[in-house]
Amino acid sequence: MPYQIPLTILSSGKAAWNKWRLTYADVQGYEPDLHVAQLRGVDLHGSDLHRADLTEANLRETDLTEADLQEADLRHADLRNANLSGANLWRANLRGADLRGANLRGANLGGAELNLADFRGADLQDTNMAKALLQTAIFDEIPALSAEEIKKLLDVQERKKEHAALPVA
Repeated sequence: MPYQIPLTILSSGKAAWNKWRLTYADVQGYEPDLHVAQLRGVDLHGSDLHRADLTEANLRETDLTEADLQEADLRHADLRNANLSGANLWRANLRGADLRGANLRGANLGGAELNLADFRGADLQDTNMAKALLQTAIFDEIPALSAEEIKKLLDVQERKKEHAALPVA
């Protein structure tokens, strides 16, 4: 089983996938290759996808509720209308990802790369974006984020820039 294509295992269901991830968790540096995978509308609720390569994957309308996507590579992934509520995307790379209309309520995007990601129409209520890189992220038309919450996010980025400008002793 260790030589099976990760997509084949994932298509067997999240239980098979999570069991496989646990079995081969000790393989140093192994990151499942799921780039350009067609996973539109698949139920991946609670799946362990940490460090997976999902670049340019089609995850549109996919249920990723409470999924572990820590340090996953989601560059240019299509996550339109995906459900990522409660998902852990700590330090994930979402550069250029399309998250329009996605549900990110309560998700952890702490330390994530979010530049050029499109969040228009996304639900970002209670989403953690502490230390995320989001200077060029697109946030137009976010109905669930108050002006105060946007200001708080931008203040965090400004403090980060100020801290980086301090001389090192």
